Amino acid sequence: MGSPEPVVRLRCAVKNYEWGKLGEESRVARLAEKNSGEEVDPARPYAEFWMGTHPSGPSYVANGLGDAVLPLKDWIAKNPRVLGEKVVELWGRDLPFLFKVLSVAKALSIQAHPDKKLAEILHKNRPDLYKDENHKPEMAIAVTEFKALCGFVTAEEIKDVINNVPEISELIGYEEEYSLEKSSSSKAYLQSIFTKLMSATQESISFSIQNLKSRLSSESKMRSLTEKEQLILLLEKQYPDDVGVISAYFFNYIKLNPGEGLYIDANEPHAYLYGECIECMATSDNVVRAGLTPKYRDVPTLCSMLTYKQGFPEILKGVKVNKNILKYTPPFDEFEVDRVSMESKEVLAFNAAPGPSIFLVMAGNGSVVFGYESNEIVFNEGDVFFVGANIEISLMNEGEEELVLFRAGVNQRFFN
Repeated sequence: MGSPEPVVRLRCAVKNYEWGKLGEESRVARLAEKNSGEEVDPARPYAEFWMGTHPSGPSYVANGLGDAVLPLKDWIAKNPRVLGEKVVELWGRDLPFLFKVLSVAKALSIQAHPDKKLAEILHKNRPDLYKDENHKPEMAIAVTEFKALCGFVTAEEIKDVINNVPEISELIGYEEEYSLEKSSSSKAYLQSIFTKLMSATQESISFSIQNLKSRLSSESKMRSLTEKEQLILLLEKQYPDDVGVISAYFFNYIKLNPGEGLYIDANEPHAYLYGECIECMATSDNVVRAGLTPKYRDVPTLCSMLTYKQGFPEILKGVKVNKNILKYTPPFDEFEVDRVSMESKEVLAFNAAPGPSIFLVMAGNGSVVFGYESNEIVFNEGDVFFVGANIEISLMNEGEEELVLFRAGVNQRFFN
């Protein structure tokens, strides 16, 4: 058998979830159109662009004409050396990460992703809902301003919410409010009140949300509403009578500027709200949902699986490797992400990585040169290419504008 091509172009999958941005407003749609040549439907939401081997949205190796000819997973299985020895030893003949672009027009569900042990149980019991046995730590890097809810607010903020949001006190019960002074810093207390809130009857939730909406509407005439209160009213318009609207009080409201990142471990609650981002995660599509969604809600599982850690999450700024590369390194072995920027006519050599990489061309055009014979692949915005382990490449910006790429690969700490 001959050696596999060390660099191959990919045709990638699109997800048209209803929360995605419509038509050409969506970066996902624009990238997908350039990647596959399929025309964008202006009335259709384009939510996620998937680059990887997950069976729910597999990428395909493309031939010289750009036609999809073989699933990337099958190509890797036939050519495992492209993963590198250490990757194959731990994760087998498959990519350990899934790379995405998200275009978010309205809030995604309040959700968490299971750890490996729980994922195995959920998949065994409900394979129709939980499609695989893997955990799903993830990282988002803002491309535009990106808004999200992530993790529980501090004990002091929880105390403030319960003292000042009567609609929540009514839902969780006044006996819980009275125990606040002695218990507000404990995980057990937070789990108790959050579970009571998320498990409340639909009738009581609808009643409380209508009261909250009326109260905030009246108070807005006398004072400026806080950012969290304004968010609550927006979520109510998107998901009327949904418990996720009122539960947003419990979570940190985060606004990432372009270039800032956020990582989310297993069993941590979050909901992406608006904007566009690069996302990378372990290869999984397991999601446990409990609010802001028309999909199946698994409230008991979500409330029992969470860590109930409190406090504001770490915001990643990226570490400057050189003048061209910013590296985002989460505390997970499966993945890291680089942002690569190059001026017109600039050439950049990429040292061989001991694991596989996927490159996405976000803006601009250029070429990648590799191999002893200096093979060349010309690329444009929307192109995606896979680079095998232990392959040196050179990138060249052949356009007049800035060239921007994102690279996903196995976290360097795994090899150290």
